[in-house]
Amino acid sequence: MMPRLSDTMEEGNIVGWLKKVGDKVSPGDILAEVETDKATMELESFYEGTLLHIGVPEGPIAVGALLAVIGKEGEDISSIISGNAGSKAAAEEAPKTAPQPDAPVKNEPQAQETVAATAAPSESDSLGRVKASPLAKAIASEKGIDLSKVTGSGDGGRIIKQDVENYKGESASSSAPVQAARVTGEAYRDIPLSQIRKTIARRLSESMFTAPHFYLTIEVDMDNAIAARTSLNENGDVKISYNDLVVKATSLALVRHPQVNSSWMNDFIRENYVVNIGVAVAVPEGLVVPVVKNANFKSLTEINQEVRTLAGKAKDKKLSLEEMQCNTFTISNLGMFDIDNFTAIINPPDACILAVGSIVSKPVVKNGAVVPGNTMKLTLSCDHRVVDGAVGAQFLQTLKSYLEQPLSMLL
Repeated sequence: MMPRLSDTMEEGNIVGWLKKVGDKVSPGDILAEVETDKATMELESFYEGTLLHIGVPEGPIAVGALLAVIGKEGEDISSIISGNAGSKAAAEEAPKTAPQPDAPVKNEPQAQETVAATAAPSESDSLGRVKASPLAKAIASEKGIDLSKVTGSGDGGRIIKQDVENYKGESASSSAPVQAARVTGEAYRDIPLSQIRKTIARRLSESMFTAPHFYLTIEVDMDNAIAARTSLNENGDVKISYNDLVVKATSLALVRHPQVNSSWMNDFIRENYVVNIGVAVAVPEGLVVPVVKNANFKSLTEINQEVRTLAGKAKDKKLSLEEMQCNTFTISNLGMFDIDNFTAIINPPDACILAVGSIVSKPVVKNGAVVPGNTMKLTLSCDHRVVDGAVGAQFLQTLKSYLEQPLSMLL
């Protein structure tokens, strides 16, 4: 049955099968690649036997629905399929007896597509299809890579995930779909929702329309932070970013304002003793939020290395569920895109999220005189069920003091 691969997962999406009906499988063999609401994962077999039936060749499947049947070759599985169909279509089209490895396939385009999706070919077929694993095809599609130009290192020259990731050739232009549409005269294209995008839509809709949001914005003088970062990077091997400074300062401010480091749990408010900061990372499918745990106890160098590692894993779809769980506060930084100021939607069950803008050089007033300065705006989105205006404002004042006096973070 389709397992629940994350705490919020309600359905998965079968990217492709690495085994086909009739194959022998053993515990530990990878059966299929499944896209969950948080990541693309490999689904292992826990059983020994023959793959007798595939419940859903490709596409969405609900948690608990029939995923596959493994048993003895030739075993009658009709009662299992009819009683546990993974979808309405599967129930209607379920075979009455166990399929055989060499069973003929109806000569229909739909059937041919299903075979191509569920079987990982060991060599090119008569139609000249490229030999590639389903995950390799998905990654190539996202990056705009022509698989016909990639050399495969798998069995029989099959292209696998690593081949696509290591490919150094030219990627297709992001405007390719638009250019193709101009040639064909098409007015639009429909993009299927990934499991991650579905989850983003569901969770943030629930957050926006359930949690009463209010917003507080403060402007921070970043002159001392710029000077401190320049000094640290001149004398250190690790190049500290402004985002690292924000994560560290935020973690220390949360220790002093535990109400902001709280979670709405429907029947009660949980005030967290640990400071686990989620850092929003943009990936092609949307946003994922890897978590820097116990951030208040980590140095700027440790935060820098951990954030870089987690962001790299996020973009390569290698984040584990553990690395995306247990956040108590979230930071979303769009400063690198020259966004001065914005508001973010709270990432439940957190009570708050911090939106970080870019550092802007502009005239400022210091000691009664107009001088050149550098400022950055921070906007705190608060769940009014947990955090009141005064509490949020006091937190921002503390955060501002850490950023304006960065040496205080090292004491």
